[in-house]
Amino acid sequence: MGESAASLLAGALEPGMRVVVADGAGAPTWLLGDLSEAARSVGEISLVLGWCLELPESFDPSAFADVRTVMGGFALRVMVAEGRVHYVPGRLRGVPSLLRGRLRPDLMLIALRREGDGWLWGSEVSWMRSVLDDGRTRLLVAENAALPRSSRELSIPLGRGTVVARRERPPLPHPAPAPAEEHRRLARHLAPFVPEGACLQYGPGPVADALADVLDVPVRVRSGIVTDAVARLHRRGLLLDVPVAAYLLGSDDLYAWGDGRAVTARVEQTHDPAVAGGRPLVSINTALEVDRTGAVNVESLGGRHVSGAGGHPDFALAGHVSAGGVSIVATLSSRRGSSTLVERLSGPVSTPRADVDVVVTERGSADLRGLDDTERAAALEELWSRPPS
Repeated sequence: MGESAASLLAGALEPGMRVVVADGAGAPTWLLGDLSEAARSVGEISLVLGWCLELPESFDPSAFADVRTVMGGFALRVMVAEGRVHYVPGRLRGVPSLLRGRLRPDLMLIALRREGDGWLWGSEVSWMRSVLDDGRTRLLVAENAALPRSSRELSIPLGRGTVVARRERPPLPHPAPAPAEEHRRLARHLAPFVPEGACLQYGPGPVADALADVLDVPVRVRSGIVTDAVARLHRRGLLLDVPVAAYLLGSDDLYAWGDGRAVTARVEQTHDPAVAGGRPLVSINTALEVDRTGAVNVESLGGRHVSGAGGHPDFALAGHVSAGGVSIVATLSSRRGSSTLVERLSGPVSTPRADVDVVVTERGSADLRGLDDTERAAALEELWSRPPS
């Protein structure tokens, strides 16, 4: 392109601007070093980050006047813990409102795929579509021909933004660890809560993969993230219609599977409580800790930052209010030798007890619906006291 990416970025910046960088497996985080260089040369640039799976060594938060993230954890975990990046807690469904208000960006840096007279969305849409809808935010494009054609969104006219880099870089591979026997036990206890034809939402990880292997009824997927577990359901003939999610995240095989399928959509659709369209929604999410009332912490342990709340509270609420649906928290009964059932959460309440219907571990399940706090505590203590089954 002639000029370096850092020079092109610096040419688009003015002191006092705020820049937001798109997130997910296809995000242009590889440009954060160039953006750091550009921000330092211009001065007084604020930065907003989302879900970062990796960061280049050249990324320097000190080059910016302020760095915030709407999704902690993953590659940002250490920087958040050190205070170099400020984690802004909240539901993922609320990020569009935040970026239209208090954290409205002047520029958005995003990776898109050029095709014909427009740019196509790739492995994620999420909150980025909402930022684009705000005509006040300029678009800086990292053109990437290796992104899958996996979006439900219309293409973006070429004149809407400015190309600052070109690179063929597939989305980051992020396969889940193979399920262990304890995950398979947990999945067997989960399966009876998933009725035929239901809409399934799940958090990524080995439990989802194990569930995809033991389910024996066809389901739809309406989730924050589509992972290899969905492709496994498809191969088994158990996937009804095209799944809908804000992100694709998984192996290279998953991105190839998603190419040509209209999967990814804006967060206002994927994380809406009515996403199931009147069908039962079974939401299955994990926990770092569960207290004896059923409240859940997914963000920190003992003061140590681990992750962001993300879509956990969005989908727990959606499953809880769904007719015929259910909000499930699925967690192993211990982690690194410590019980995941605690008297008091060591971190924030990411999802309140009122939105948790059932808790499932490798020991079985506790149905908390219709119980008061004393009864919920007894049911959870009884569950944790059982032997694995």
